[in-house]
Amino acid sequence: MTPEALSFLMFGVTIVALILGFPVALTLGGMALLFAFIGDAMDLFNMGMVMVYPLRIFGVMKNEPLVAVPLFIFMGVMLERSNLAGQLLEAMGRMFGPLRGGLGISVVVVGALLAASTGIVGATVVTMGLMSLPVMLRSGYDPRLATGLICSSGTLGQIIPPSIVLVLLGDILQGANEQAAEMKGTLVPEPVTAIDLFAGALLPGLTLVGLYLGWQILQAVIRPKSCPSLEWSGDYSKMPLLDILKVVFPPLLLIVLVLGSILTGIATPTESAAVGAIGASVLAWQAGAFNLGIVRHVARETTKISSMVFIILVGASMFSLVFRGFGGDAVVEEFLQHLPGGKFAAMLLVMLIMFFLGFFLDFIEIIFVVVPIVGPVLIALGFDPLWLGVMIGVNLQTSFLTPPFGFALFYLRGAAPKEVRTVDIYRGVLPFIGIQVAALALFWAFPQIVTWLPGLIFK
Repeated sequence: MTPEALSFLMFGVTIVALILGFPVALTLGGMALLFAFIGDAMDLFNMGMVMVYPLRIFGVMKNEPLVAVPLFIFMGVMLERSNLAGQLLEAMGRMFGPLRGGLGISVVVVGALLAASTGIVGATVVTMGLMSLPVMLRSGYDPRLATGLICSSGTLGQIIPPSIVLVLLGDILQGANEQAAEMKGTLVPEPVTAIDLFAGALLPGLTLVGLYLGWQILQAVIRPKSCPSLEWSGDYSKMPLLDILKVVFPPLLLIVLVLGSILTGIATPTESAAVGAIGASVLAWQAGAFNLGIVRHVARETTKISSMVFIILVGASMFSLVFRGFGGDAVVEEFLQHLPGGKFAAMLLVMLIMFFLGFFLDFIEIIFVVVPIVGPVLIALGFDPLWLGVMIGVNLQTSFLTPPFGFALFYLRGAAPKEVRTVDIYRGVLPFIGIQVAALALFWAFPQIVTWLPGLIFK
């Protein structure tokens, strides 16, 4: 057996173990060590490479942009506990509810606001499912349209900045960009940071929001019975426009402060994440949901989620080290560079693989395991790393919507009333999967949608 064959055997066994539900970080690190020992016994691997591993971990520990991850998580969990979603849904429902399809429009708008505020996909889908789905069903909405809107809107946190996905992708793509520069003989590559990805993902994220809204409006025109207007009990004037703005304005201000300070260069993502964490606490206090018990819960959840992210990063670092030690990266490079169809075929194949893996694996696992392997090759083939990162984000968002294994579908199934059938959820997301694929094709055909804003801001 060759070392390259052993590297792909390691990759396959690891993917199977992850699909079976074994702990991610322990599986990545444990499988890598196991195959390293096997390779050493077969004289196919130099165990001296493992001695470099502590330096890689030290590099992770001193990586300042990654400090933004627990701060953004704190911000998201705090906003989730402050009943922000419920207040926004009520305010938007009263604003758009009297229109046919207005409640669906409200769900998309609130989903976009929560995506930019929290960035936690599972929490957004569950919260929207618990709060808006019963109201939509009671108002006569088609269950397929209602569930499709909630699932798709809930996944916007993958791509609308500030997003944890983009922070992690920025760090991985920077390393991939440096490796691609070595392949091409370029000594000083253009840096790729989370700030660049935030700017690049803003227009694509808003484009997806616009496409979702367009689909809801189209349904209101051609299938008016699927999305009737919402009839509020009591006098609608009890919540005037000023009161609605009082609910909507604070989260909008928080988004502008966090994202605006990053894009204008006033603050780094880490500094802006700290502002966001404080701002989320202020909003929770304003909503009357800020007390010692809430702070304790949010701190505990932040610690759990952050620990999960970083322990996966530690395990993935060992995995990629051993994979390269076997020469697997050279095989991937050779294979992608000589595919019939050139770089177009290489990109298409990688996107299809990531889409498929998104059925079974979380975005963190895919980012830490797959992107370091294929990213350098795709960038060396001539793809813009910024554009590549946004395409990966939208692609993973699409896979999370796709039956039968999409994560967003499972989240909503757990929160939906019993009268909503699973088949309704599956059929409901199909039009939005089509929208996602059309958006991917649009961003591929017109990469300026991704690169224009970063070029304008950062020159």
